Amino acid sequence: MVTKPFDLRSVESTPESEESAAVTHPFLDLPPLSAERFAAIEDAVARLLDTRQDVLITQGEALLPLEGAIRAAAGPGTVALNVITGPYGQTFGDWLRDAGATVHDLAVPFHTAVTAEQVRAAFAEHPEIDFVSLVHAEAATGNTNPVAEIGEAVREQGALFYLDAVASVGAEPVLPDAWGVDLCVIGAQKAMGGPAGVSAISVSERAWARMAANPGAPRRSYLSLLDWKERWTDAGRTALPHAPAQLEMLALQACLERIESAGLETVMARHRRAALATRAGAVALGGGLAPYVHEERDAAPVATTLRVPPGVVASELVARALRSDPALPLAAGGGALAREMIRVNHYGPDATPGVVQGCLAALGAALAEQGRAVDPVAARQAVENAWR
Repeated sequence: MVTKPFDLRSVESTPESEESAAVTHPFLDLPPLSAERFAAIEDAVARLLDTRQDVLITQGEALLPLEGAIRAAAGPGTVALNVITGPYGQTFGDWLRDAGATVHDLAVPFHTAVTAEQVRAAFAEHPEIDFVSLVHAEAATGNTNPVAEIGEAVREQGALFYLDAVASVGAEPVLPDAWGVDLCVIGAQKAMGGPAGVSAISVSERAWARMAANPGAPRRSYLSLLDWKERWTDAGRTALPHAPAQLEMLALQACLERIESAGLETVMARHRRAALATRAGAVALGGGLAPYVHEERDAAPVATTLRVPPGVVASELVARALRSDPALPLAAGGGALAREMIRVNHYGPDATPGVVQGCLAALGAALAEQGRAVDPVAARQAVENAWR
């Protein structure tokens, strides 16, 4: 997606215009955000998740509730199963250990997804597990996990279920109540097409009880979910504990309204088509590109990862591809994956056939520069067929 940059010159003040510019600036002169409106936005998030759990909107990027929930619900005495299908799973394990939990990692190759059978096997080996952390869709590795099936296994165990649905919400179903998720964190900046500076979490009653019983849960802290519950939710949501991030809240409301207007099923279908079209187009393009996630069922609809052929460095290929259009949502994998993985981040407004075609055309041109045989016509046709 190409966006026109905001031109500050259009609102710069001069001695003659300073007062009028201050009065009319669209980003600064906003009425205060009321508690009623804040609560209404929380209710819209609850509708998106089809949940009756408490929903808190947290005033920061999704790492805020992700870390806050772990530190509130886990501590010494917690025995956690931490599923690793990408870098965020690794981060959650670090937080759990830092909080004092005993952690058993269940790591699977990044080109696949974890299964409910693997989770049940971990429970059989460690029947004391009482906390499970999982990433729904790992945008960084392009895989997605079958949360409904895993949730059933977690309920059988009776463990608390923590889910990172930041990348998946808006691109595929996210249903905390139906899946037995106790702590479900979402962010607006990916498939929802919203701002990065605000996030939300749904919290079950038993998760609240676990937090309340944890002496190490953050209190009087920016990470504290319990403070928000007591000062906001339990107090009837009539007075905000502090000034909200107003611009981010308004942007979140706008993207929720846009999803409701279009229909969540329509938005999710658009993301699924983008993923299918990218996989099909990459295969048809040739040049040695191949889907990084082997099975289509394990591939996330929010982003498609591609493996480069031997002798090609992914980060260098992406840099070449972006010369034609720096706005294309292309990136190399993080860390060691920068040599072998490319990410096509087709989420939010970039989940369109035009963006997919543009990414594959740029990658094809970059591969051709390196002497690789590519077929851009076949790739374009494959994208059109898959999108239909």
